[in-house]
Amino acid sequence: MIATIVIASITFVLITLSILFFPKLKVGKFSLSTFWIIALLGACTLLIVGLVPIKEVFKQLTTASSVNPLKIIVLFFSMTVISIYLNEVGFFKYLASVAAKKSGKNQFVLFTVFFVLIAVLTVFTSNDIIILTFTPFLCFFCKHAKINPLPYLVAEFAAANTWSMMLIIGNPTNIYLATSAGITFFKYFKVMALPTLIAGVIEYALLTLLFIKSLRKPMDFDVEEVHIENKFGLEIGLAHLGICLVLLVLSNYLHFAMWLIAFVCATSLVVITTISSIITKKHFNQLTNSIKKLPYELIPFFLSMFVIVIAFNYQGISGKIAGFLGKTDPIWTYGLSSFVVSNLINNIPMSILFSSMCTTKATVFASIVGSNIGAFLTPIGALAGIMFTNLVAHNEAKYSFIDFIKYGAITSIPVISVALLTLWFVL
Repeated sequence: MIATIVIASITFVLITLSILFFPKLKVGKFSLSTFWIIALLGACTLLIVGLVPIKEVFKQLTTASSVNPLKIIVLFFSMTVISIYLNEVGFFKYLASVAAKKSGKNQFVLFTVFFVLIAVLTVFTSNDIIILTFTPFLCFFCKHAKINPLPYLVAEFAAANTWSMMLIIGNPTNIYLATSAGITFFKYFKVMALPTLIAGVIEYALLTLLFIKSLRKPMDFDVEEVHIENKFGLEIGLAHLGICLVLLVLSNYLHFAMWLIAFVCATSLVVITTISSIITKKHFNQLTNSIKKLPYELIPFFLSMFVIVIAFNYQGISGKIAGFLGKTDPIWTYGLSSFVVSNLINNIPMSILFSSMCTTKATVFASIVGSNIGAFLTPIGALAGIMFTNLVAHNEAKYSFIDFIKYGAITSIPVISVALLTLWFVL
């Protein structure tokens, strides 16, 4: 047991250090993220020294239950394909430009419109997609409008990682925790709708008060109009997203697994757009770019963390932690501990670990709240934070590591308190 804890702890510490100080490893012309390599080495070490049997890992990877990590990976990547494709055809950029144009010269209106737009799009896609899509746009817009980017960047990241709680597909952590507990799409929404809504409204009010002085300043910038050339691709992409969401809502009644529904929809989109591109000899790069931009490094990272959690379960460590957390109100102990642990080891390994300790619906939903809102306390809280800080630096926006933590603490602590209190009343 002690050896497992030591190896896992070293792995988690090295992952955190890699994110902060050496995120990339260059091999010739290729650049690899170090966080998943360290996770893989940690998992392999546990297997090699025999602290977790290979047979046990194989059993978990081939099980027919919803806890199978391969099914969860398929569900997440299928939804991501659809979302990235919509981004490639210009859907998100078009909406952002329309929102900016409708706001006129009023920063307060612009801030409000962007917050609502990001919230709505996050609900129906995912937080990672919104971060990848809107961050470069916001940096570019604020730079050329000569306005302070901080209110918009803070609001974007906070909104994307709060409204991602609404639906099960909003965050990989939602998918893992909820499906591991056998929670359906509709049952998830019934519980999480109100906590997300109230937390989001409180968050908006808090951010507005925080940046009201900056938002009162006028701006003078003509927004460039965005035109979508591939209208057929847009229609097909939106149709597949809509159909997929409807089928996911009805999945429990149709007796179809969510991962299978998402996979069929994503496959259909790929096939139809491929045929269309061959016939018209246009826009084939939009599909290939969507496939190239998938976060493939999540696969070894996710599976490596899964092996470490299996070792914890096999050694009885998870049970001891669960016993400690279960001594008082589970909504607060699981919610706050998942919030903190996300910022120690990242919210994906946290979710995999907590899924093995959650024994009731209350503990599952509390952990989901912590995994989402914990993402904007520090950049370590989620892979979205890593992507976000890299994008901000690349676009030369002024948003330091200290700024992230400062604004993260100011916003995340009140928001998680409100979300958990609402969840307590709902359950």
